Order: sequence, then C-alpha cells, then structure tokens
Amino acid sequence: MKSTVEQLSPTRVRINVEVPFEELKPDFDKAYKALAQQIRLPGFRPGKAPAKLLEARVGRGAVLEQVVNDTLPGRYSEAVTTAGVKAIGQPEIDITKIEDGELLAFTAEVDVRPEIDLPDYSTLAVTVDPVEITDEAVEEQLLSLRQRFGTLTGVERAVQDGDFVSIDLSAAIDGEAVPEATASGLSHEVGSGQLIEGLDEAIVGLKAGESKDFTTKLVAGEHADKEAVVTVTVGTVKERELPEADDEFAQLASEFDTLDALKDDLRERVGRVAKVEQAGQIRDKVLETLLETIEVPLPETVVKAEVDAQLHEAVHGLDHDEEQLNALLEAQGTSREQFDKDATEAAEKSVKTQLLLDAIADEAGTEVGQQELTERIIFQAQRYGISPDQFIQQVQQAGQLGAVFADVRRGKALATVVDQVTVTDTSGAAVDTAELFGTPESDEAEAADES
Repeated sequence: MKSTVEQLSPTRVRINVEVPFEELKPDFDKAYKALAQQIRLPGFRPGKAPAKLLEARVGRGAVLEQVVNDTLPGRYSEAVTTAGVKAIGQPEIDITKIEDGELLAFTAEVDVRPEIDLPDYSTLAVTVDPVEITDEAVEEQLLSLRQRFGTLTGVERAVQDGDFVSIDLSAAIDGEAVPEATASGLSHEVGSGQLIEGLDEAIVGLKAGESKDFTTKLVAGEHADKEAVVTVTVGTVKERELPEADDEFAQLASEFDTLDALKDDLRERVGRVAKVEQAGQIRDKVLETLLETIEVPLPETVVKAEVDAQLHEAVHGLDHDEEQLNALLEAQGTSREQFDKDATEAAEKSVKTQLLLDAIADEAGTEVGQQELTERIIFQAQRYGISPDQFIQQVQQAGQLGAVFADVRRGKALATVVDQVTVTDTSGAAVDTAELFGTPESDEAEAADES
C-alpha cells in the first residue's frame, strides 16, 4: 500500500491511498467465505462452493463492492498511523479508482490537530483574589451548624422570613384550573426561593388559615413558562429555635470541649475552602490567559459537530421539534439566532481548549496513572449519585471512557502550566501554587509509586 498526505489547511489534510489488488487477497477470501455461507449451490456442502461459481451467482461487481467496503476502514487507519496524522473526527472517503485485478485508490479528507506554538509559560502572570478568613465567615459556619441542631416550634403569628410553613397551592390560567400545579401540605422554608417565583413575598405577613393570590410563571408541565394566578394558603407556621452558642453546644455538635476550640476548627475549614476556591480561580485565569494569548486554528467540522450536539441536547426533551425550541426561546425573551450564536461561541471555546491542553500535554509528556483515572471515575460517580461500577458501565456503553482519560490528562497539563506562571493576589502578595497544586516532581514520584 502506498499513501501520501496533502495539507489542505492548518486543520485539514487529504490522504491519498493506493492499494495493489494482490494485497486485497485476504479481503477477497473473506468475502467469498461469507458468500459461501449465505448461498447454497447444488452439489456443494455449505461453505464449500468455489469462488468462480459464487461470483457467477452474485456478479463480480457485488464481490468488489463488499471487498472495498470491508477494506477501507483498515486501510485508512493504516495510512493515518504510517503518516503520523493526528486525525480528529470522521473522515470523508472518496473512491477515486478501481481497476479490477490491478489497483484500488481512494482519498480521505479529515480534520487534524493543528500545530500550536506554545509560549514560555514563565512569562505569563495572573492576579487572583486573596485567601481571606473573616470572623463573619466563621460565624456563618457556626450559624449553619446551630441550624442543623435547631428545633421547630409552632407559633401563632404572621409568617416571617426564615419560618417553616406548610402550604396548599393551586393555579389557574385565564380562569381555568391547572391540575398539575395543585399541591397540598407542602413544606417550605420561607426565603429559600426553592419553589416558585413570588411565593416567598406572598407568604410573608400571612397567618395560619389565610390565603393570597399572586401572579407568576409556571416552571413545569405543559404550561411551563406561562403566567398563572397562584393561590397560596398557609396551614401551619413554625420558627426554628437555635441552641445557644456555648461550650455545651460545642460538646453536642463536635468533638471539641469548648466553643473556642470549635471556632478554631471552623476557621481552619473556612481557610481550606477559601484555598480551594482560590485554586479554582487560578486554574480558570491561567486557562483564560492561555486562550487569549495563543493562536489555535479551529477545525470547522469538529466545531460544527459540537454545535450539533448542543442543539440535539436542547431539542431532546422537545420531541426533537426545533419549532418548539424556537417558541420556547421566544418565550424566554431570546431568539434562535442568539441560541445559535451562543452555541457556536461555546463550541469554539470548548474545541480550542481541548486542542490547546492536548498540545501542552504532548509537549510536557503528561501521563495519567491508574490511580488518577480511578479517582476521577469515583468523583464523577458521586456527582451523578451512582456507584463507580455503574458509571464505568455507562461511559463504556457510550464510548466515553477515552474522554474521561483525556479530561484527566488535560487537567494535569494545565497544572504543569500553573506551576510556571507567576501568580499574585490583588494585595500584591505572591501565591504559592505548589501549596495548592503540588509540584510536577511530586506528581512524577506518585506515578512512579503506582508503577
């Protein structure tokens, strides 16, 4: 087999392949064997009919078509591997010549990962918010802990923000009741905003047994996003009584004997959360800086596939009816044109990010250990509320295990850049990224331990 590669653009190539017919003998043998199993010829046992008779029955053209269809994927893959082409997406294959007994020729156009000029990362700098541990943040954590140990007590007064109420709801559109928007005995924390817009404002000031009408948009069912008149009736009103913040509470709610010791522990927790948030901000800002400063040619078909995937996701719950999507967007105060624009921009950024991080990973020789992959799988499974085994089964069925691996590798690649970038906070103080992310040396040592 002979193949050559033409560079059509920074992100697309054409591979020209020629295969002599003598190299197709195994493919012809396979085709004849399959036909022999399917076609019964008098005087021959199943699978034993000669090739010439089989050809006479189905025609040489049918045999050629079967051989070509069977051989193209493998020959394309071989050409890609031999030429070192970094193909992405599906190829467009065109058969250019079939000379029976002599030559099969075809071309394959496919998007490829572009060559990307990477900078000296030590010349980059980002600024992030400082880690601040305020007394207010500690008190907020203490309040949250006290609320967990609070008790609800019925009160005979009007509803106030923060109360817990039981309510009945009913809704009507143009005077017609909406059965699916009717509910009784709902429990609700006033001020949480967890049910429907306008509910909390309507409830405040009502007493048990009192009702009030308010107008809002329904959020579910066939009348979703339509305005309705909702009637809310308060059943019971309870307030939460909090335990005193003292040593006795510290002993009840924690392993500490004193309130001061509990507060010290909460202060450490606030600090850890603040550092995690700062680490996330560093990653985001470093990535944004890379995307802004590095030129990455975008493969059009890959971007289009990403846009199509977003559209498919949007219409999946609408019986794949784009007219319904257009109507929904209009009801939300936007348009299909804006949706398409936003989808394209998001797809371009996503593809650019993936290509850039893959290039960084290639340059750095980034590898992913089994432990790192397992940790990501466990984390993702927890996010979806399923077991790791179930998550693995689902991603394997969807053919997405490689995508999980790629995400881990890209995350590690970004970390190698963070290690070299100058990071300061808004007060001008240098941020020790090694404390937040570790160092490449420590990552290599962990990988060596795994092996």
